Amino acid sequence: MLVRLLYASRSSQSITAESVDALLSQCRKNNVTSGITGVLCFTENCYLQVIEGGRSAVNELYNHIVSDPRHTAVTVLHYEEVHQRQYGGWTMGRVNLEKLNPALVLKYSEKPTLDPFSVSGHVSLALLQDLVSNAAIASRE
Repeated sequence: MLVRLLYASRSSQSITAESVDALLSQCRKNNVTSGITGVLCFTENCYLQVIEGGRSAVNELYNHIVSDPRHTAVTVLHYEEVHQRQYGGWTMGRVNLEKLNPALVLKYSEKPTLDPFSVSGHVSLALLQDLVSNAAIASRE
């Protein structure tokens, strides 16, 4: 059974492009063997991530994230059983926020800054899908 989980977390340390690249490299290696796919979006202090795969694998990964000291305030925004993956070809895509149009964020939020804690999970999923549609994905490995 496939599931999709969307979560947000605050970072316990400053998020840099280098730290995210290192994190993604490790995730991609692990995700291949676990059958996990998804997309990651981040700002200087928070993560927004969709993970897809088998229920056990997704739940195990989420529990690992919750216990990871790099994350605080880990919050499930959406969890559902799905018939197919949205990000099936990506071990973990990364949203390129340098291409983020503030008007796109305003379409879904009160302010032009990404804050997944201030909107619903459905809104965050819609924003991520819009980002994918507008080619704001930096890498799809």
